[in-house]
Amino acid sequence: MTTAEPAVHGAAGPAHFPLPGAVGQRGLRDVLGRYATGVAVVTTRHRGRPAGVTVNSFASVSLEPPLVLWCLNSTSASRAAFTGAGHFAVNVLAAGQRDLAARFTRPGDRFSGLPLHTGPHGLPLLPGAVAVLLCRRAEVMSAGDHLLLLGAVTDHGSAPGPALLFADGAYHDGPGPNPAWSGPDRPGPDRPRQDAGRGGSDGGSLAGEVSSVASASEIALSS
Repeated sequence: MTTAEPAVHGAAGPAHFPLPGAVGQRGLRDVLGRYATGVAVVTTRHRGRPAGVTVNSFASVSLEPPLVLWCLNSTSASRAAFTGAGHFAVNVLAAGQRDLAARFTRPGDRFSGLPLHTGPHGLPLLPGAVAVLLCRRAEVMSAGDHLLLLGAVTDHGSAPGPALLFADGAYHDGPGPNPAWSGPDRPGPDRPRQDAGRGGSDGGSLAGEVSSVASASEIALSS
């Protein structure tokens, strides 16, 4: 029988050089916050009402079939909407949309006064996003204090411009896309640049909804 090894603070480094950092959940959040991510607002419509949350847990899973996932706090007020609706949209925010990211972490009507496009299945789509993925909810899995929502991508699109990033508890402007890397031969996790060396990755990803890994007070309110 395989048992999980207990977590030992500072044990990741050599004995004479333990990794520094605070102990406990706060320390873990700070460590996870070192991993820079994009920022997205995931939206859906359930029983005629829109719902949306800001997340930085979005990740690609598979190209064939096209699958993505994101994480939602198990106690989220939006849980019933996202587990009950059959489809959702991932709106990847642009660098200039920090206010929009903050809006979808707050309580109350997050859509009030917000101009929207309506996509298939009544999905609310946010103008100005640098990328949008429309997904059919494929599976919901429980993992600790979060739910993992797996989506099958049914349509997608992107626009030019830098994306919004989140790292070390703060928002940052990402770089714009490199036009020289456009098209089917652009580099990526499974298609490295010619001069990138021979290092590789197994494609694993570290995911956690914004509220569980971030240290910024505004984004930590995600629900």
